[in-house]
Order: sequence, then C-alpha cells, then structure tokens
Amino acid sequence: MSKERLIIFDTTLRDGEQSPGATMDQDEKLRIAKALERMKVDVIEAGFAIASQGDFLSVKAIADTVRESTICSLARAKASDIDRAAEALAGAESGRIHTFLATSPIHMQHKLRLEPDQVVEHAVAAVKHARNHMGDVEFSCEDAGRSELDFLCRIIEAVIDAGATTINIPDTVGYAIPEQYGHTIGQLLARIPNADKAVFSVHCHNDLGLAVANSLAAVQAGARQVECTINGLGERAGNASLEEIVMAVRTRQDLFNVDTGINAKEIVPTSKMVSQITGFPVQPNKAIVGANAFAHESGIHQDGVLKHRETYEIMSAEDVGWHTNRMVLGKHSGRAAFRARLDELGITFASEAAMNEAFQRFKDLADKKHEVFDEDLQALVSDTKKAAEEERFKLVLLEATARTGETPEARIVLAIDGQEREATSTGAGPVDAAFKAIEMLAESHSILQLYSVNAITAGTDSQGEVTVRLEKGGRIVNGHGADVDIITASAKAYLNALNHFAAGLERAHPQAADV
Repeated sequence: MSKERLIIFDTTLRDGEQSPGATMDQDEKLRIAKALERMKVDVIEAGFAIASQGDFLSVKAIADTVRESTICSLARAKASDIDRAAEALAGAESGRIHTFLATSPIHMQHKLRLEPDQVVEHAVAAVKHARNHMGDVEFSCEDAGRSELDFLCRIIEAVIDAGATTINIPDTVGYAIPEQYGHTIGQLLARIPNADKAVFSVHCHNDLGLAVANSLAAVQAGARQVECTINGLGERAGNASLEEIVMAVRTRQDLFNVDTGINAKEIVPTSKMVSQITGFPVQPNKAIVGANAFAHESGIHQDGVLKHRETYEIMSAEDVGWHTNRMVLGKHSGRAAFRARLDELGITFASEAAMNEAFQRFKDLADKKHEVFDEDLQALVSDTKKAAEEERFKLVLLEATARTGETPEARIVLAIDGQEREATSTGAGPVDAAFKAIEMLAESHSILQLYSVNAITAGTDSQGEVTVRLEKGGRIVNGHGADVDIITASAKAYLNALNHFAAGLERAHPQAADV
C-alpha cells in the first residue's frame, strides 16, 4: 500500500528566529533557506513580512531565489499584513500566505477583545483577501490547544469555505498531551463537513517537552502537515524538531502510513549551519544531530554494534548526514576547489572582490590548521561577510597574558569610527580581561547574558566558535566570532554584538506571532 505524503513545513526562519538573541540577517537567512531547499523541505516559512523592512526584504530575497520549495510569509488577519506578505512573495515560484487569528476564550476576551461571531467574520475576511493574491492560503487557529472544540469546528468550516487550503491547529503554549491532542485532531477531521477540502497541519511548542510527541500523535490521527524547526529552535522552549519528526516517521514505517520527501543526508549539515548562524549550540545528547547521538560508550553496546549494527542502532549515522559532509580542503587547495565547495554549500558572494577576500582568509586558516572542513568554511564565510559590512568597532590588536599565580591581563587596540584607541585591563581570565578592555573603550554599558564556546571541528587545531549575547535597554543581540585562538574569537564575538547594537539591528513584532 502506497504511503501518503507528510508535508514538512519549516519555520526556522520565522518562529525559530523569535528565540531571544537568534536574529539573523538577510544573507544568513538566505543561506539557511538554500540548505532547506537542498533538504527538500516542502514549505519554508521565510518570515513575517510586515514585522520590519528587514523581514520584508529577507522574505522577498528567499522568494526570488528558492525555486524548489513553497515560500510562505506569516500575516495577521489584517489586509495590510496580507498585502505586505503578497508583495514579498511576488517573485516566488510557489508562494503561500499564512494568516492567523486567536480562537481560545482567553485570547478572544483579553487580547482580541472580540466576540466569537466577530472572530469568525475577521478570519473569513482575511482568508478571502489572501485568496485574492494567491491560491495557497493557510489559516491558523492561534492557541487552538486551549480553544473550545465546537468553536474550532465552526471557524474552520467557515475559513475552508472562504478558500483556506491548509488549516493549522497549533499548540501555541505547549499545553497539550499526546493522547488528548491526537483526539482533538481526529474529532476535527470527523466533525467538520468540508475537512477533506484542506490539509490539516500541526504546530507544537515544547514547553512540556512534548512537541514531537504531540505532532506525531496528530499525524497518526490524520494531520498531513507538521510545522517544525531545525534543532527545535523557537520561542520559549522551542518547537518540534524537524529532524526528530522526519526520522521518527521514517524509522517507524510499521506505525505511520506516511512518509516525507526529505533528503535526510542534509539534516546534520543543516543543523550545524543553523547552530553556527544563530549561536545556539546543539546539546551533545540531542536526538539525531547531537554529537553523542550515535556514540556508544558501554562495552556491551560496542560489542553488539560491531557484530550487528541494528542491535543498538535504529538508524544509520550516514543516513542523516554524519560523516558525509566532510569535503576536506587544505593549504594546497586552489581557488577552483574552494569555489566549487562553496557552490555545493549554497554560498555565494556579491562580488569577485568578496570572493577573493574569502579565499585569502581560507588560505590563512589553512596555514594554521592542517584540514579545513565544511563547518570551518561556514564560519569563515560568516566572518568574511561581517568584515565587509560597515562596522563601528574593529579589532586591530589583541595581546593577552595568563600565568599561573598571576592576574591575567589583556591589551586591546580597536578602530572606533576609524580612529584607533587602546586600553589594558585585568580580569579573572584572559577572556574576562579582554572584554573589560573592550568595554573601557566602547562604553556600551551592556550586560553579558551568555558566553558560549564550541569547537567547530575535532582536534586541538580546531577553530573555536564563540557566541556572546548582550542585553541593553531591553534589546538582546548575539555576536559571533571564530578563530583558532579562542581569546581572539571571543573578542571578535563581543565586537560583533556591539556592532549589532551600533547598527540598530532589531525586529519589531507587531503581535506575538507564536502560532
């Protein structure tokens, strides 16, 4: 018996970006979108077009570039939002408008301040307006998990009649339990007369650690689209993890009468890219994409795997992209090989000069470490593109000393608005001293919320990748830096965050779009 298609709707670039500090620039979003396209994701929610000019331009760039996936933009149930989304999606090969409205009593009463009849009226009007722009329209019942079943049946029937082609039933606050959530989906499909005219979708949050379990229960009850993110990124505790949904369905074909079109070999490379760009490390014991996901410490397990892999492994590491993305370059690699690998990774440059700058950085890195892997290239490209931007703060010189029994010290020379300034400071360690020296010059008065260090690849010659999260006046920004010297990488990350503050990078959310 043939399997039905489970549509994978990725919202890493929209809901995932709502994680505090996870803001991505247009180039980074485009890189991730291209990776999702290589993975054969069915629908990419590229952003919330009306949220800001930056969001609009990012959605437009992705719609104009990605050809193999449907590109979606979120919009509140307002004509202005829907028009802006349609404008951003104009160049898409396949576009979708995703509009939403709250349906739970608590939201209707306290947030919308509308009666149920008015909510239905607004929802129908929004869907009809969206259908005037394009044929693919998704409607979400925000906070469906706490909505009354009879009202859900009523509003969903009405928006399907109005032209909605996908109906999303989100567990907005992560409140659902699998058995109960699956039952809700089953009841909606059974009770709504025109349910067969739309695809039913689920969007689950992980506040109780049940996002994937709830999503899978919904699939078994008849949902045929799952909204998810790479690495489970997202608001609060995150969303259902794409990699876990895809591999659960694929591994348990005895239980699921569906399968996806995902190219699973792209899962790990994409996971690493998203982690590097957002600065959110993947925990080692994370399913599928964690460093320990296919590691075996127990002697009994090791013996079993050596004799027959399936004794302790239900999936192949190679099937999800482990050890398949290691195109090794070195100091003898030429420009053609470098360019070819960047093309395979979906990385492009605006000019030949930018390409030459990246190649020179690659050669410098290859002189410092024997082998350069894909992960190194991703970090190198990020650093190259940041360096090409207008930066208020630039690192000119860093000297750091640390001796046993003595107080560490750092000397920093920065170019601030083109003028070189110098400061020296001591600290609890060389990184602490470097940050204090930077602050003496920058006087940002920001608060360090996160300092995270990860090795990009294995080995003591690995580049260190540092994420710094700063808060100032309620604004949160992430800074990233990579270098074989961890203190230099740390200084780069701190300065990158300060440059985000200086550039005024922020996103305006007209409404908490946590559907």
